[in-house]
Formats: sequence, C-alpha cells, structure tokens
Amino acid sequence: MTEQPEADHPTPGPGAAATADGAARAPAHGGWLPDGMTVGPAVAALVAAAVLGGGAGALVTARIAHVGSDRACPAIDVAAGTLPSVVTVLTASPAGTGNGTGELIRDGGYILTNDHVISSAVTSPGGSVAVRYGDGETSTATVVGRDPSTDLAVLRAADEAKGRPLIRIGDSYALRVGQPVVALGAPLGLSSTVTEGIVSALGRYVPLPKDSGVTAHLIDAVQTDASINPGNSGGPLVNCSGSMVGVNTAIATAPNSEGVSGGGSVGVGFAIPMTVAVRVSDSLIETGRAGHPDLGLSAQATIVPSPGDTPRGLYVTAVSAGGPAAKAGISPGDIVVEVDGEAATSVEQLVLATLTRKAGDTVPFVLWRAGSRVEVTVTLGAAP
Repeated sequence: MTEQPEADHPTPGPGAAATADGAARAPAHGGWLPDGMTVGPAVAALVAAAVLGGGAGALVTARIAHVGSDRACPAIDVAAGTLPSVVTVLTASPAGTGNGTGELIRDGGYILTNDHVISSAVTSPGGSVAVRYGDGETSTATVVGRDPSTDLAVLRAADEAKGRPLIRIGDSYALRVGQPVVALGAPLGLSSTVTEGIVSALGRYVPLPKDSGVTAHLIDAVQTDASINPGNSGGPLVNCSGSMVGVNTAIATAPNSEGVSGGGSVGVGFAIPMTVAVRVSDSLIETGRAGHPDLGLSAQATIVPSPGDTPRGLYVTAVSAGGPAAKAGISPGDIVVEVDGEAATSVEQLVLATLTRKAGDTVPFVLWRAGSRVEVTVTLGAAP
C-alpha cells in the first residue's frame, strides 16, 4: 500500500471534491496496512480525510435511523446533541480552497482539528482559516498551535463561539472492538453529515507521510468502518452517548482499473484517540507547543553495513551538549542498533520513542561502539 496524505495537494474548483485529490498511485496487486494487517487488491492507499478545492455545500445532514439494536447507536439523538459543537473548517491559500472539520473543545472558541486540514493555509503567504457553524454562521479563525508529528492542531474562532456548546470528551481507553460509534463532519464539503459504524480495531499504528517531508504518527489509532471521506478530517468520532473518543484523520482508499487510488471510503478509517488528542491539544492551548519530550540527539539511517562486523542501524550525527542522550553517554559516531527493544531501522523510531512518553520517562538503547555492543538508558528531557 502506498501512503499519501491528500491535504498537501490543493486543487481549485468543485470537481476535486468528489475524488481523492493528489492520492498516490498504488500497485494493482494490492498492498499493506501498518501494524502487520494485510489487505487484498481493493485497499491500496492511505490518505488524510480532508477535501480541497471547493465545498459541495453546507448544512446538508445525512441522518441515520436508529435501528433499535444493541449494535447501533441512537444516531438521531447523538446527532442532535453533538452537531452544535461541530464546525466546518474552511481554508484558502494561493493554491486553492479546501475544508475539513473541527469541534469546540474549550470556552473561548478553541477548536480541535487535524494539522493537515490547515497546514497549506498557514504555510502559504496570504492563506486564511475560517470556521462555519452548523447554523451557517461563520467566523475567521487563527491557529493557536499545531503539531505535525501527531497531525493535530488547535484553532481559535475570532467570535469565541459565544453561546455555542462544547463537545463532551469521552474515554478512548474504554472503547471495545465491535461497539457502535458515530462520525460527524463535512465530507466533500457537506457540513453536518453523520455516519454510523463500529470500532473495527484498536491500538493501530498508522504512519501518514506528507509532501512537506514530515511523517505524522497516528498512535494507538482507533480503526472504524463508519464512513469517513475527504472533508471528515479533524471531526469527532463519538460513542453512543455523544462523547468524543477520537479525531477522524485518515482512510484507506481503493484503486481504479489503472491502479490510481480514489478518495472514497472503503470502510477502513482511522481516528486519533482522545488519550493522545487531549494531551496534545491542552499543551497547544497552554503553551503553543505540543510539549513532546526531548532525546537530545540527531541520527541518520546507515545505507549499507560498514566494513567488518559493524551492524546496520542509526548513525548518531549530533548530540546536544548536556542533553538527555549526552547524559546517558551517547556520542556522535555511535551506531544505534536497538531502540526501546526493537531493531533500529528508521529515524522515525526516535520520534515515536518521544511521542509515547513524557519528560522523565526512560528509553533503553543498544549502541555499537568500537566493535562492541553498549547498553544505555536515556532519561527524556523537557522539550527545548
């Protein structure tokens, strides 16, 4: 499976809304999903669930009837109670317009969404961000903070969303595979859309590369078959009580006969759990930064083993003076062969070691130095 976020490919005009704009080409024989989950020919690409290039409309609601089963949510009640807290995020840049979804999480107009929803607008000269509420009113918005590494961002509406309700935050730890959930958002620009499904799996790790060269890491992601499409990005995945348990972020897509992936849902979507989203959003609001801890080293993957018995790993190129790695005894020229008990094959493992921990936590390393294996433990420091 080829992985490609579409949010970095803005395409003006309404025709782009119906397909996965900028989706990656994928081999016709099929592909793979992270976490060792294999798939057949139908699933060949993973894309961020945001739409760019002219919304198809606003205030169009797909209402799902309650089927009266213990395997279904009372979606009419969930929608009525949750949609007032959901907004459509509108972006504009010289490259085009687009939209995603967000939700009100704190008094004062603070809105949680995905970083890829707003990244093109905030990194382009003349870009802008606005939000549209469920009643059709709009407000300009500013970016409070963004964290490309977890694909989360917080906005603040200029009108402070006065009089509008906050979404209830649920416990993603309490989720169980098979339980019903509801997704809300603005797929293809259709604001206030509601879809229903179940939790298909828990604890997924989903790397989501972007054109900017940064890989977003969806950690402990919730997999769901609730229909998620471009434009749903940043929107809430809620339980049957209407409490938010995840941030809808990415979907798997199917290729056409030419092997080009499209943007529609195939029933494999991923949401960032609130255990991650709450921690990051709180830090963004309070400090403007995500607050991930620091290792204090830079490294690059070795291309081929060096002469002799030197193993493949991560070559340490720099160590911060007095930083966590230096205090643990790591020096430039060392080769990291294991990180946190796993063979070191990618610098992204160093990022993951910090995203899943806080300052003061420890990470075990195995180094190769002067022909010998050396074990060290790095105590993570506060973000610089």
